[in-house]
Amino acid sequence: MSTTILPTPTEHEEASPGIPPEAPTTKPVQGEESYSRLVWRRLRRSVSGMVGLILVSLLVIVTIFGDFFAPMNPKEPGIAFAPPDHISFFAPDGSFSLMPYAYPIGETGELDPVTFQPITGPDLENPIALGFFVEGSPYRLFGLIPARVRFFGARDGQPVHFLGTDKFGRDIFSRGIVGARISLAIALIVVTITTTVGTLVGITSGYLGGRADTWLQRFVELVLAFPQLPLYLALASLIPATTSSNVFLAFVIVVLAALGWAQLSREVRGKTLALARIDYVRAAMAVGAGDGRIILRHILPNVLSHVIVAVTLAIPTVVLLESFLGFLGFAVKPPLISWGLMLQDTSNFSVIGSYPWILSPVVFVLITVFAFNALGDGLRDAIDPY
Repeated sequence: MSTTILPTPTEHEEASPGIPPEAPTTKPVQGEESYSRLVWRRLRRSVSGMVGLILVSLLVIVTIFGDFFAPMNPKEPGIAFAPPDHISFFAPDGSFSLMPYAYPIGETGELDPVTFQPITGPDLENPIALGFFVEGSPYRLFGLIPARVRFFGARDGQPVHFLGTDKFGRDIFSRGIVGARISLAIALIVVTITTTVGTLVGITSGYLGGRADTWLQRFVELVLAFPQLPLYLALASLIPATTSSNVFLAFVIVVLAALGWAQLSREVRGKTLALARIDYVRAAMAVGAGDGRIILRHILPNVLSHVIVAVTLAIPTVVLLESFLGFLGFAVKPPLISWGLMLQDTSNFSVIGSYPWILSPVVFVLITVFAFNALGDGLRDAIDPY
């Protein structure tokens, strides 16, 4: 006859008979990473994503401190259509210099043998020494703090034009830096409104379903059916010419936001319809969780990755739209500065042929669009590698 050896009861079992022992505590694995760390690790492996992140970060910094980074007062007039200064790392005596010099472009006194037009070139006799943290024209940082120090410019305060001047003699480079505020502010405000409204409408429509989903989708289809550009131009023509710049700017934001949320709501609705059938959502319904809790705690976090990528791709779209509308004269009004408003000078082909540097604002738009598209591309791969 075999004898069965019973396990010796522990102190906890002796003190509390009839109560099962506690389950052992599971310790986190040393190499375990959170979802945000995984996304960051994947993003770091993406060359285009990191380039976009760096460019977007620099763009935000330059935009916030625009007056500090602008070498000149963007509203100060000067010589109309002055060409960009010649930048060289060689001093007037021919020696190499780590700090560059700017040589204004002027007439050399010679004529072209074919066209008999004056030949222009750098004026080597009047160099402009450049430097960092130089004293320039006064400005107010953030509109409040008076200051004169600028990040880069002429040491003696002379006007220097890296991208030339426009028809009023205003520095294009300084206007492009300061104008980023309005262009990016419009894009960020519009995208914030469209993202919030589109996400809420899409989740609500996909989760509720039934008659509510039907009526909401018919309204979304009505918004999507509007031809945006003709409608915007028609509404803009109704605004009096004497309307203030701030009112016109608010009108631009409202119209772009009112017509831009519908597409995102369709995308979010499709993802919500799929998530509403997942087991953990059905389990939450079974235990009696409210609709608001299910949407905010279970559906929204899973839709958020798509929304983040959609935001990074929507910002350059709004920037391009604002630039196009500004070129037509239906976006920002003076004295405000934006990239679209600066492009109005390029509407004349003869002006472009004679002064091609007025196309320089296109470079700011291209850099912004590339930066956000590259960041959105990297985020899309990092958030959903499959």
